[in-house]
Amino acid sequence: MASASNFYQITSPAHFQELLSADLTRVSLINFWAPWAEPCQQMNEVVRELAKKHPKALFLQVEAESQPDIAESFDIEAVPAFVILRGHTLLDRITGADAPKLAQAMEKHAASPVIIPLSTTSKAPAAPSDVAMAVDEAPEQLESRLRALMGQSKVVLFMKGSPDAPRCGFSRRMVALLRGQGVEFTYFDILQDEAVRQGLKKLNDWPTFPQLIVNGELVGGLDIAQEMVDNGEFKDIIAA
Repeated sequence: MASASNFYQITSPAHFQELLSADLTRVSLINFWAPWAEPCQQMNEVVRELAKKHPKALFLQVEAESQPDIAESFDIEAVPAFVILRGHTLLDRITGADAPKLAQAMEKHAASPVIIPLSTTSKAPAAPSDVAMAVDEAPEQLESRLRALMGQSKVVLFMKGSPDAPRCGFSRRMVALLRGQGVEFTYFDILQDEAVRQGLKKLNDWPTFPQLIVNGELVGGLDIAQEMVDNGEFKDIIAA
């Protein structure tokens, strides 16, 4: 249900493209959200109010996990996340529940005719807040740091966000699994450190997150952890 004639819940990639392509001179705000994330619920209301304030702009609500093709095309890895376009041209990206920043961005772009060129072969650049500032680190130094992080406690979860505010559905489900099994664990938010994020992919030969580490060794992701819970192996590994 739309709260304004310029506010739409996206139902498919075709629906998304149809609305976005209808007027290539119009500014569009794409809100990537998830129903389980409380910050998204708050920001959804902010977006509804912005839609009323900017009737000439287009506001598209995209449930990230039910529309993975759209989310992946914009490199969305955590919610809430917002992309502002004019036609198909990137104007701005905002990550997290930053209502003032989002409102300021819409004030700027909805009122401005300036178009910022973006190569058609380029992916939308990450906002500075997406990742921690890069620090020069020799490969051996990074590996030493990664192993120290993996061994900081018996069970370590490398995830997106925090246990109380996960920023992807898989991380949320992994936290629920661990808590459901009564497992005490420490965590590391890989969205805050790009070196750790990329380094773990190589060190553990595991391309996705969350990554569950027990006794300094990779157990796997959500699917493997869930399978081990189902067949009874999980408690044996934790008890070892």
